[in-house]
Amino acid sequence: MNPEPTAYWCALAWLPPGQAEPGVVVEVAGTRITAVRTNVPRPPASAVQLPGLTIPGLADVHSHAFHRALRGRTQDPLEGTDDGGGSGRTGTSGGTGTFWTWRDRMYEVAERLDPDSYYDLAVAVYAELALAGVTCVGEFHYLHHGPGGRRYDDPNAMADMLIAAARTAGVRICLLDACYLTGGIGAPLAGVQERFGDGDAERWASRVDALYERYAGADDVTIGAAVHSVRAVPAEQLPSVAAWAHARAAPLHVHVAEQPRENADCVAAYGMDPVRLLFDRGVLGPRATAVHATHLDDGGVGLLAQTGTTVCLCPTTERDLADGLGPAGALARAGATLVLGSDSHAVADLFAEARALEWGERLATGRRGHWSASALLTVCTEAGHRALGFPDTGVIEVGARADLVSVRLDSVRTAGTDPAHAAQAVVFAATAADVDSVVSGGVQVVAGGRHRRVDDVAGRLDAAVRAVW
Repeated sequence: MNPEPTAYWCALAWLPPGQAEPGVVVEVAGTRITAVRTNVPRPPASAVQLPGLTIPGLADVHSHAFHRALRGRTQDPLEGTDDGGGSGRTGTSGGTGTFWTWRDRMYEVAERLDPDSYYDLAVAVYAELALAGVTCVGEFHYLHHGPGGRRYDDPNAMADMLIAAARTAGVRICLLDACYLTGGIGAPLAGVQERFGDGDAERWASRVDALYERYAGADDVTIGAAVHSVRAVPAEQLPSVAAWAHARAAPLHVHVAEQPRENADCVAAYGMDPVRLLFDRGVLGPRATAVHATHLDDGGVGLLAQTGTTVCLCPTTERDLADGLGPAGALARAGATLVLGSDSHAVADLFAEARALEWGERLATGRRGHWSASALLTVCTEAGHRALGFPDTGVIEVGARADLVSVRLDSVRTAGTDPAHAAQAVVFAATAADVDSVVSGGVQVVAGGRHRRVDDVAGRLDAAVRAVW
């Protein structure tokens, strides 16, 4: 195998504090950037040339890899009604209904996967993310066990397959192992949900301990914790999950206030909304990330910001599932750090998610210009990596992890861009299809828009999705 290049010449590079510089040489040793030289008008003979604008690697903070099998299969409106009770049993497989009816289709996929088929699907999903410029993924993982909740011989077999898939695809992974104990507040797990459960938080922690020890010291893997939601983890069990994460200084993620019914059920059961409950039980804080946070009141916004909790928005999924438009602007004004995720993989395009953040706020306020292109790139890069336990990543500077993504400025979407507006063109006009090259941890995994490790990503996706159905 040929050695990896040790220098890259960027026609333009987005450098701190957030500006595009022409003619930049980035020198690399192993996984790290060792030098950044500006004002180099011509590429050195030994350097790999990166076209367009080179930015740091993107971080997809919230992923459910198996949801990718649903893409294009839940959209057409068919006859059927939602009973409003969350059962999702409507007799329709189309786009009619709500999050709860969509969830029924998602469960169909979860029923059919085993470790081997999950690996095949995840390799293709993560390779698609790599082609889109993602160098690190936060996998919110709750499909732990076999049918009926039967444990595999290795209780972490499914997690191992996800980690192996990320390595094959050339992306780092924060495996967020989710505690999932109930099928709703006070309700037992039922049907496919039995595959998600460990019985109680102590048994969940015992299983995750083994996973954590297995990858201790790995440079490309972080093991974090997740509370699936206040629907799925009883209040008295929340402190145990939080304690596990705090003891290891690990990321701790949680679905929060995604649905109005979730909020209402939480208030009815505990006398407080999900944000207050999570705060009272020690879940919120600087290493915590609240996912979605769509239906918050002013108190919830303030509490997330005051505790230093990051908020991960997933605009495409939240629109696709008719979840609602979250208070992104209010969260930012309160001082909360925002990051982005692809969630259900309805699309795999962090540029689309970034501009949807700004465009959603424009729709909500009737005013333009809430985040600059530079600020949105920071959301997708440095802030996202930090939320996944990789704080030394997401910037092009000496000592940072060598993640470089070059985005073409001569496609039909970006042609006509001048250097002064390159960041704006990438955020507000480019798509994942414009990513030309990706260097992840010093290794070039995408060149000329083609994955160097996974042949025929589209074919792999096609085969893996067809195998599920």
